[in-house]
Amino acid sequence: MRVILSNILAIYRRELQSYFASPFAYAIAAVFWLLSGFFFVVILFGPEGLFAAVAQRDQAGITDPPVDVPYQFLNVFLGLLGSLALFLLPMLSMGLYSEERKRGTLELLATSPITNWAVAVGKLLGVLTFFITMLLPILLYESTLFAASNPAANLNVLLMGHLGLILMAAAVLSLGMFISSLTDSTILAAVLTFGLMLLLWVTDLIANGVGGPTGEAIAHLSLIKHYNDLSRGIFNTSSLVLYLSYILLGIFLTAQSIEALRFQRS
Repeated sequence: MRVILSNILAIYRRELQSYFASPFAYAIAAVFWLLSGFFFVVILFGPEGLFAAVAQRDQAGITDPPVDVPYQFLNVFLGLLGSLALFLLPMLSMGLYSEERKRGTLELLATSPITNWAVAVGKLLGVLTFFITMLLPILLYESTLFAASNPAANLNVLLMGHLGLILMAAAVLSLGMFISSLTDSTILAAVLTFGLMLLLWVTDLIANGVGGPTGEAIAHLSLIKHYNDLSRGIFNTSSLVLYLSYILLGIFLTAQSIEALRFQRS
């Protein structure tokens, strides 16, 4: 067990260093911060923003029920962050294995004594850690809203929402890692991952069209449905089970993909 953990840590450090040394990764982070900052300003201060809506209520003499601006903001903002993440995460996962194939180092990994599971887990933890660091600046300016709100209520929404965002990101990155292990083209890996995410995004629409027990089963596979619950501060064990299932499925399929390569080289 100690050897496995040591191998995972070695791969994790290697992968994390590669992301923090990659200009492309910083470009993705810059786009994420720029768009999230734009949404932050528009939701609060735009012509149709929350502060404008509160001002209109005050001018009309409407005071009941009171508007909790930070709570309303978090609901809208976290939903937009989830949609934005689904667009950008495939670009983070596309090079996890395809770059190894392109450089010819995947064969070295496949034939090394390090287990396929250790490599997959280490790589996933590395890219997930980079994504979490992308969230830290956003947490800083979100926290500025707590001074004018009920801290307990909004803290629950804030924590649950970002937990859901991290779990959804881990699921997307894990599945994207598997797709990346199948090709040496980073662009193809990104396109296929985005296509899969889009399918898992619209499962609610598919479920509504199917209806019945089958529709309910399909709706349960939706990434967005469970994320929306968490972003409203609602914690369901079914959401945790779903995301963990996607994460483990991606790791398992990736390990099998590399094992097939290992078998070809043996």
